[in-house]
Amino acid sequence: MIDTHAHLNFNAYKEDAEEVIRRSLNMGVWMINIGTQYDTSKKALEIAQKYPKGVYASVGLHPLHLNAGLVKMKLDKEEIAFNSREESFDYEKYKELAKAEKVVAIGEAGLDYYWRPKTKRKLELFKEKQKEELSKQLRLAKELNLPVVFHCRMAHRDLIEFLSNSPGIKPGRAVAHGFVGGLEELQRYLNFGFYIGYNGIIFKNIEGINFKENIENTPLDKILIETDCPYLTPSPMEGRNEPIYVKYVAEKIAEIKKISYEEISRVTTENAQKLFKLYQ
Repeated sequence: MIDTHAHLNFNAYKEDAEEVIRRSLNMGVWMINIGTQYDTSKKALEIAQKYPKGVYASVGLHPLHLNAGLVKMKLDKEEIAFNSREESFDYEKYKELAKAEKVVAIGEAGLDYYWRPKTKRKLELFKEKQKEELSKQLRLAKELNLPVVFHCRMAHRDLIEFLSNSPGIKPGRAVAHGFVGGLEELQRYLNFGFYIGYNGIIFKNIEGINFKENIENTPLDKILIETDCPYLTPSPMEGRNEPIYVKYVAEKIAEIKKISYEEISRVTTENAQKLFKLYQ
């Protein structure tokens, strides 16, 4: 299996990342560690380069790390242990990282309106800044012919509208990571040709979201499985998440799809190999 969205490059694994990776590889679980800013992107690449296969990196700037100067962000100590975390997307610096052989995608990039300014004027500036930085990352993905890992929270309508007017990405060369939305939004992403990433959040009850219905309506050949570790630990596990727990996500999807665990494991692995070009 392939955990298509992990964060072993985060501070949460500072003491035992190599042990967690070794355990995952021994159990046949590959992973892509996803960058969220320059430092975590660089760390993801450094980790990937230690292993001949099975460990890869994606580099990008998460919208919550943008240097917009319009809203105070909350420091996440699980992610990074210092405060210098807001930045703008430096195209050339990220390009140098992304040219490395072990980098298989750009992201996670996208829109996130969870932490947002309270005034209408500042909110509009905040949204425009996120879209500007996203445009740069899409341009880099196009230049290097890499897929995009999209993050979207409380912003599906804006992201769909933005992508509808942005010819900068190829159909099918992207994933809507950790999808939390409705059927209409799901269908729009599928119409773009996107893959849909599911993780441990499908075990939660979120008002207005029907994960079972979403999974039923996602074609099997468009599903990717992920953990988003160290977050979103799936049932029945507790505590810090890690790549081997992706099997519980696979089991849940197999149950909903009414197919075998072996089948969902096989197909989602093939899907990840196709999108990210992960071949032995």
